[in-house]
Amino acid sequence: MRKPLLLCFVLACGALHAENYLTTTATQRYFNVVRRNLEAASDAMPADKYSFRLTDGQMTFAEWLVHSIQRNYSDCATLKSESTPAGEKQALGLKEKAEVSKALKDSFAYCADALQNMTDQKATSSAPVSMAFLHLVVHNNEIYGNIVGYLRVNGIVPPSTASRANQKGKK
Repeated sequence: MRKPLLLCFVLACGALHAENYLTTTATQRYFNVVRRNLEAASDAMPADKYSFRLTDGQMTFAEWLVHSIQRNYSDCATLKSESTPAGEKQALGLKEKAEVSKALKDSFAYCADALQNMTDQKATSSAPVSMAFLHLVVHNNEIYGNIVGYLRVNGIVPPSTASRANQKGKK
């Protein structure tokens, strides 16, 4: 009884693996959504608020986005088996809305390219690749969670909330 059950489990895992459920779900449900939210937040925040801090000692709005840019390049270079692009180091000097927003969008485009060729097998091929893949999704969601407060304090409805409100209005 155990051997047929084990064989079914192995075959089921193989079928799941062949379908790339992990990478497809992570990309469509989490990466694409947080990418849209962070890019929209970057656009929504007025330029004069990019230096805004919720409290002393916290990062500015721009610094949160720069942090995302740097990690995007670092993580996605790992996914692409490349050296980290120059954009990662260049991001540190960015402060103005136009340059930060453009760099954020460029870093997400770089990651979208990396994810296009990602498979479940590749995502689980080594600890560094697995960590970079998971970090890309989790970390950007953490950053978005932090900057939502920055938006709300400045009277801006966060993109994720605005998106849900728009969906309810269409029903």
